[in-house]
Amino acid sequence: MLKNKMRWSQMVMLVMMLTLVLAGCGGGSTSPSDSSSGAKVDPKSKIQLTLWHNFTGEDLRAKAMRGIIEQFKKDNTNVDLQIQAIPPDAYRQRLKAVAAANEMPDVFIMHPGTIAKEFSAAGLIQPLDGLLDANKDWKDGYMPNSFDDFTFDGKIYSAPMGLSPTSILYYNEKILADNGLTVPKTWDELLNAVKTLKSKNIIPIALGNKAPWLAQSSILSSLADRVTGTEWFNKAVAQDGAKFTDPEFVKALEHLQELATVGAFQEGFNAIDGTQMEQLYSQGKAAMIIEGGWAVTNLVATAPQEVLDATGVAVLPSIPGGKGDPNSVSGAIGVGPALSSKVEGDKKKIAEELILALAGPEAQKTTLEANQLVSFKVDLDKSKVNALFAKLYDLVNQVKRTPVYDAKLTSGATEVVNNGLQELLLGGKAEDIAKKIQDAQEQGLKE
Repeated sequence: MLKNKMRWSQMVMLVMMLTLVLAGCGGGSTSPSDSSSGAKVDPKSKIQLTLWHNFTGEDLRAKAMRGIIEQFKKDNTNVDLQIQAIPPDAYRQRLKAVAAANEMPDVFIMHPGTIAKEFSAAGLIQPLDGLLDANKDWKDGYMPNSFDDFTFDGKIYSAPMGLSPTSILYYNEKILADNGLTVPKTWDELLNAVKTLKSKNIIPIALGNKAPWLAQSSILSSLADRVTGTEWFNKAVAQDGAKFTDPEFVKALEHLQELATVGAFQEGFNAIDGTQMEQLYSQGKAAMIIEGGWAVTNLVATAPQEVLDATGVAVLPSIPGGKGDPNSVSGAIGVGPALSSKVEGDKKKIAEELILALAGPEAQKTTLEANQLVSFKVDLDKSKVNALFAKLYDLVNQVKRTPVYDAKLTSGATEVVNNGLQELLLGGKAEDIAKKIQDAQEQGLKE
């Protein structure tokens, strides 16, 4: 009997000792993924997610977006986020290459309009309606028509992260005033300004068209609308009662060519990129540039304060006899995050969290305060942004928005017009280039 009691007491003591040891080692949890214990998460247990973006610059918007991505990584230690950051000029081509191989990233930044339409038609991306409907404050917070360029067959495939006017005339008011000029409001005033500035060895309008989309998106889209009007363009895009060989479009090309002929641009404009173009303006070597709203963030990050203080913003001048509204600017809803059609299950849930982090209400506020326009209803605190951005914000809210060519044309026609404008600015015949654009758009609609 005594032996049995001793054995019992020894067993109790042994159990108590084991309990204390276990408590000291685990604190009640032995999960390797418990971050509070200081234990590292097993990489094999992480959800792998790929993200492609084009926020590679040192401008405020790019830095803000990279900051959002880094915060997402910190907040989601169970995610192995594999990031590809690709410069904007090469981004679309890289995306098209992986699309052709059906190897899309899980989440990626996507342009609105044609490219989004083609990706959705090919089944490469999946709709975000479920995510948007589950976050009504986010979905309902957008301005009217914000989802139009991402909506196909009644389904929404992305949420805009910005608003992109593509054709803003940035001008150095001091340079103009020192040469007896004011910001040109008519075509004749612009040509006179070019003549005067050129005679003083000042570049009238710096241009960086190495990546040939810039002349199309930032100059032709607004200039041509001044000549043809928006209704004509929409009909030409649909090949419904208008063609790019029509006299009004040829005339628009001739107006653009006239700028090159009279010396509005510096020599070698097809050999430098947008960053080098902006540098010419920032250094005071050029009186004007024509670029999108995104230029503000770049100028704020790189231009001397005296240049920023002297910079104003305006729309392109009116064209005599033009059918379009001169108080307008070409523009499009900004890029948005897209979700590969291959993503599902737990991976899809975390991918949707990333999309919300990139484009949700907090991200919209951060984006606006980083000197980037948004189509989300956010009040602008002008004390938190650069004065130049405040000028752009006021201008864009006072003018009508017209289409950007590469957001509406087929991919084939976009490539033809981009390359055609490089040829046009070097002396190519407007009628020949118009014919190539017409043929490409007609063929693209058949494919």
